[in-house]
Amino acid sequence: MKRMSFGELRAFYEDQLHNDILRFWMARGVDRELGGFYTCFNNRGDKLLHPHKFTWSQGRFVWMLSHLARTFGAAPQRAEWLEAAGRGAEFLMEYARLPDGSCSFILSREGKPVLLNDDGTARAARPGESYHTSIYADLFVTYGMAEYAIASGDRRAYHFAQSLYDSAACRFFMPVYKSEPYPVPPGYEIHGRPMMLVELTHTMAQADERFGGGRRAEFLRLGERSMAEILDKLRTPGNVIIEFWSADPAKRDTMLGTYVNPGHMLESMWFNIHLAERLGLKDRVAQSVAVMKAAVKLGWDEEYGGLPQFVHMAGGAPRGGVPAELADTEMIRKLKGNWDNKLWWPHSEALYALLLGYKCSGDEELLDWYWRVHEYTYRVFPNPDRSIGEWIHIRDRQGAPVDKVVALPVKDPFHITRVYSHLIELCTARKGDA
Repeated sequence: MKRMSFGELRAFYEDQLHNDILRFWMARGVDRELGGFYTCFNNRGDKLLHPHKFTWSQGRFVWMLSHLARTFGAAPQRAEWLEAAGRGAEFLMEYARLPDGSCSFILSREGKPVLLNDDGTARAARPGESYHTSIYADLFVTYGMAEYAIASGDRRAYHFAQSLYDSAACRFFMPVYKSEPYPVPPGYEIHGRPMMLVELTHTMAQADERFGGGRRAEFLRLGERSMAEILDKLRTPGNVIIEFWSADPAKRDTMLGTYVNPGHMLESMWFNIHLAERLGLKDRVAQSVAVMKAAVKLGWDEEYGGLPQFVHMAGGAPRGGVPAELADTEMIRKLKGNWDNKLWWPHSEALYALLLGYKCSGDEELLDWYWRVHEYTYRVFPNPDRSIGEWIHIRDRQGAPVDKVVALPVKDPFHITRVYSHLIELCTARKGDA
């Protein structure tokens, strides 16, 4: 494959962003009548399966449009992006939070909290059930609302984000918190907690700067502490980040305690680099770059190409003992049944992480890996039906489309769009050949 200069890469990503990804989502994904967004499309993107609104994805959609408006302020589409983001933000402020302050995981099109039957139809909660099933919904709503506040100057949106952040952060440090679709078994800590906090607190700090809230230093301290947790506790001597960590050696030497998520490693490390560069922590940048290289080397499928969803910390399929009490848990089922799926989001995250790692280190091996991922990604994921566009998000190990749910039953625009915006900025700042 012919390599491109940074200028050519910028033009390529701008074309992909506007004429493929945003063309799909601005036409199909925006509920222009009631506010919020549609994301429950099938894998090919040719059919909306349900009008349900997962608050996880609603928050991400608000973030996406707000960040585009903030980053590309001169773009003629800015007013459209910001208007749609604002209607999504209003929808979330009105309907997302439950009486206890947490977020409902799923809303109806009109904003009513719902749960889903096995066939995907909506129902009311039964006695003992809760509409709040994942704290990550709270965190993504916070993330989106904070970004919207920055882009729009809407102080009410920032106050909402700040209030929800305080509620969610408190619950996030409790011994037990709800974390669908990846429940945390007793005795384990999950990489997703400090990972999410690095990025979220960085965004909250920027929002606080925008409105003079006086909490910037607090947010950055928690971000730095979370980064240290990842790099000092969850990182192995081989620069691998363990996804489920335990202080108990018996729990550590199991399938759950030895698996790695290469996509999370790559995404997490660029979060770290953004924060570390802001704080002037050069050692953390170097450590994060080393993890990026380890992630792609460990995860790459030499037979078929691409990055599997999960691998063992030494490579290959997840393996190890499974305690009897965990044998039928959702996470073990995912590790056994979904490990070799090739998903859209790790590959989009890898594109930015590897190019950023190269920018920070000058390591040509990272640039070689970037081009290897680039070639695989654009050979496998873009929808061959250009009248629809977007990507086919879920592929099997060989690269064929698979109609299944691997996390949420949604088609999510967030990862690709966020990565494209960062890649365009990175390529704008660089000159010469990539």
